[in-house]
Amino acid sequence: QVQLVESGGGLVQPGGSLRLSCAASGRIFSCNTMGWYRQAPEKERELVAAITSGGRRNYLDTGEGRFTISRDNSKNTVYLQMNSLKPEDTAVYYCTADCTAISGYRLPRVWGQGTLVTVSS
Repeated sequence: QVQLVESGGGLVQPGGSLRLSCAASGRIFSCNTMGWYRQAPEKERELVAAITSGGRRNYLDTGEGRFTISRDNSKNTVYLQMNSLKPEDTAVYYCTADCTAISGYRLPRVWGQGTLVTVSS
């Protein structure tokens, strides 16, 4: 099994910055794609950013240029640096990981518990 532990959410003023972290643990051989989704009240969940183990990145259009995703493969940890935050970025942010177990079994996508980001003055 894989567990994801997220941290870094909170309240920030418009224009401010936050850095989210998500660490995957368990009997993991490696994690290929790791990413972040978000869900705002009364809206559908959407992909914010994703990164492969090789460093290929994919961003939501509204976040490109303001958000940066990175990872530390040795720690199976993914980060999301969010700058110039706007009130419309307010949402619960969820980490995801597509991992392979030590046994070689390709595990189902795992979701974190979510961390709330509130952008408000």
